[in-house]
Amino acid sequence: MIPATPVEQGGLTGSVSDEKEWQDLGIAIPAFATDANKPTPANAQGTGALGVEVARVITADLRNNGLFLPVGPDALPRPSYPEIPAPNWGIWSGRNADMLVHGHVVAEGDGNLTIACHLYDVSLRQQLVSQTWRLPPADWRRGAHKCADLVYSRLSGESPFFDSKIAYIAETGPKGHRTKQLAIMDSDGANHRFITTGKATALTPRYSPDYRSIVYLSYLNGNPRIYVYDLASGSQRLVTQSTNPTFAPRWSPDGKTILYSMAVNGNTDIYSVSAQGGPSKRLTDAPGIDVGGSFSPDGRSIVFESDRSGSQQIYIMNADGSNQRRISFFGGRAATPEWSPRGDQIAFTHIAGNFRVALMDPSGGNVRHLTDSWQDEAPTWSPNGRIIQFFRTERNSGRTSLWQVDLTGRNLRRLATPVDGSDPAWGPVLP
Repeated sequence: MIPATPVEQGGLTGSVSDEKEWQDLGIAIPAFATDANKPTPANAQGTGALGVEVARVITADLRNNGLFLPVGPDALPRPSYPEIPAPNWGIWSGRNADMLVHGHVVAEGDGNLTIACHLYDVSLRQQLVSQTWRLPPADWRRGAHKCADLVYSRLSGESPFFDSKIAYIAETGPKGHRTKQLAIMDSDGANHRFITTGKATALTPRYSPDYRSIVYLSYLNGNPRIYVYDLASGSQRLVTQSTNPTFAPRWSPDGKTILYSMAVNGNTDIYSVSAQGGPSKRLTDAPGIDVGGSFSPDGRSIVFESDRSGSQQIYIMNADGSNQRRISFFGGRAATPEWSPRGDQIAFTHIAGNFRVALMDPSGGNVRHLTDSWQDEAPTWSPNGRIIQFFRTERNSGRTSLWQVDLTGRNLRRLATPVDGSDPAWGPVLP
């Protein structure tokens, strides 16, 4: 955990609600200053060089989310340490900067780093918000992401999401014989780490609500098992196993229950089981295939896919399995639904020729597409419900990659991963 120390919060109140206004804001992010250039395990060249890297990460975060067009440290003059709390306003107003992000990186005597972040309104010559974080050198990127979150939240009025992690399935090998490992990385693709060895196939990971563990499906010699992997200890525990085909484990919002699907005698239904293991409870019992359960944020409802009507469609039921009803009536097939953290929308895969990532209301209305490629599927939401990740499969080669798109559908980009990737799962913001 990063201890957060609020320094000052004042100035303007409210938020900018119009996206065009956000994009029109000129945000200058010069290199973070330092009181003395001291070597640190995070950067052999010292805290001065680390200050440049911190500003670059913040710039990339704010640019890649699609709302802002920031200018980073490589194109800006470098402020001195005394200028951080007292900016030289003339320099920045002369560069047509509306907003200014100043900060410093200081190496403390105990080996930790202090990273401070200030957001200024240049025209008002006023600080809008400021915060500091004290953290181990290895976590310096978290300080940068926290600063980007601070700026994003203050200017947009929305919840942050940069200081979060992504779990996904790392894929290697030929098209017909893929090795699939569980992997995690920061929201920007840094600090990549493989969790499993690939000896057993890993599928469909999801972070727990408290961010301490990941549930995933493992297949070894054709036998499915649902495991919960503890991120702190590196250990894992078996939740349930079967000789029957098993699919898509998902957490309840309180972290106490895991949903999954299992095929028994040719019929696939949704089950729930305690996250600690024990007997499972069957929630659906209709002829056909019911898979992909996702809880609403309040835990009262579950959205899932079923072919009980003759083709894959989206259904909703109460958390106890009662009141099952279809909500998709817009043509084509619909699969892999996932409820928004805000509760107001459901992301899903719309299959009508191509596979496209789409959104709809929980009632099934207001359907709109966010992507238009050959095969985009398995959407997962950012913690603030503004951005969706998914994976894309290339035609012919079968290679997969991770992508993300915001709710406008205009800001689409690929996430860099060391190998092919599928089944992304965005975790909550780190504490």
